[in-house]
Amino acid sequence: MSDSRKVALVTGSATGVGRACAVRFAKLGYAVVVNYSRSEADARETLALVEAAGAPALLHKANVADASEVNDLIAATAATFDRLDVLVNNAGTTHFVPHTDLDALTDQVWQDIFGVNVMGAFYCVRAALPLLKARKGNVVNVTSVAGLTGQGSSIPYCASKAALNCMTQSLARAFGPDVRVNAVAPGPILTRWLDGREAHVAKFLEQAPLGRAATPDDIADAVLYLATGTALTTGQVLVVDGGRTM
Repeated sequence: MSDSRKVALVTGSATGVGRACAVRFAKLGYAVVVNYSRSEADARETLALVEAAGAPALLHKANVADASEVNDLIAATAATFDRLDVLVNNAGTTHFVPHTDLDALTDQVWQDIFGVNVMGAFYCVRAALPLLKARKGNVVNVTSVAGLTGQGSSIPYCASKAALNCMTQSLARAFGPDVRVNAVAPGPILTRWLDGREAHVAKFLEQAPLGRAATPDDIADAVLYLATGTALTTGQVLVVDGGRTM
């Protein structure tokens, strides 16, 4: 691979925002690591889209909540491309639980959500940091307005995204100027996560000046800006919700 070609790793890139980001990086000339944990068929579709854009690609299965699998993911990235310029921590999960139903918030629910949304992002940054520092690279965490407002699919989900927002700032302080770390906080996104929850989305949009939910490409716009369109932005959480939370 050309020594000048940059490399992006997008976790959870089988579908939705992750896929949109992977394809956009490919169109910019980046080599792309496509990661998935369960949806292999979808991930292979993303891989095909990346390769169709003319980009070298690596497909790697890893559950980001498992530190050893993350270490293998980063090792495979290094073995294949020998570098990493952008890490997008997009993998995420939730449980849909009414906020008033505290009894439903079992230890397992908390562990499932924090394992992916917080520890997963941390494991990825920790493992990738030597590669990122060597390239003066950057990290973009995909969080949520739920972490700013306390409104979302469940209390643990909101708390996990608040933790990731805060961790974004901590990492930016700790590893600048070598590595920039930022986050994108979307509102509702039109993916299969929201299938059957159209009434909830409509209620949210009543107070959004732009009046529509995001598409995966809307969020990819923000991710690509933070990763490639700015050199002096770090420790920031960029809200992309049509103005709902301003």
